[in-house]
Amino acid sequence: MANINVENAEDLQSQDTLSFQIEEVEALSSIYGDEWCVIDEAARIFCIKITDDIDHPKLKACLQIILPPDYPSTAPPVYQINAAWLRGLDRMALSNSLEELYVENAGESILYLWVEKVREFLLEKARCKDITEQPEGQIMTAEEGVVEDDDEIADCQALKQNAQNKQFFDNYSCELPSIKHGGTITDRRSTFQSHLAPVVTPGQVRMVLDKLYENKKIASATHNIYAYRIYCEDKQSFLQDCEDDGETAAGGRLLHLLQILDVRNVLVVVSRWYGGIQLGPDRFKHINNSARNVLVQEGYTFSLDEASKAGGKSKKSKSKKIK
Repeated sequence: MANINVENAEDLQSQDTLSFQIEEVEALSSIYGDEWCVIDEAARIFCIKITDDIDHPKLKACLQIILPPDYPSTAPPVYQINAAWLRGLDRMALSNSLEELYVENAGESILYLWVEKVREFLLEKARCKDITEQPEGQIMTAEEGVVEDDDEIADCQALKQNAQNKQFFDNYSCELPSIKHGGTITDRRSTFQSHLAPVVTPGQVRMVLDKLYENKKIASATHNIYAYRIYCEDKQSFLQDCEDDGETAAGGRLLHLLQILDVRNVLVVVSRWYGGIQLGPDRFKHINNSARNVLVQEGYTFSLDEASKAGGKSKKSKSKKIK
């Protein structure tokens, strides 16, 4: 009988949580109108388009969220911020402010506070500078790919995967992995350099990114594109994600390279310093070559010469052991 009572209590709690979520979503839909969008109601996936000014917007962002079953009582929403102009330190600062808000209001409704925090951030950035007047080396060109409204609602697959693995808000108690740096590739005044670290949790990914951004040269890069793959032994599946950092489609291409090479438990970051001359598709070639070079350097895969010498042997990549 005790077990039945416990199960009944859990069912009631689950129903209360869902009712709370429905009420919050209805309130947000009423407040924000057309800006609020339901992507997948059954999976509890929503997004909202946010601007610094309704009448004359200079900056915009799309905040995508997934509401896990135990939100808001014990779990935060899983979120993703899509904005072509949001890069590097700015993206990190905004993410940190959202996570701090959650910690300060744990167990309470957080979505309205998050939306207004993003809007406040946009207002502050719009006052500081117009994104069309960036300093030399930071110019947004047609090559860099300005994302239009429809494109800012990105594929939710990575967002869903973060929710399923429940490691998105992984804590920072793990050890900072060692970071290795590859050589540089220069073409028409643009420079590319790769960085690599062994990682086994998303928390380590964040730690490595934070550490890299402490380097002023890396922080000043026009783009810091990254991708990672972590193998989850218990589920026999991969936790993986990527970031364009303004270089549209570059993150997805980098992640695809890691998948083709079948590497695991590794984060690869490629910094690009834009030299003022558009490279066209060559920029993707340099990003992938830079990434592959550091993977070969650190023993995660074969070099092209080694692969050709292997002939008919299996092309499955070597997987470096993590200490």
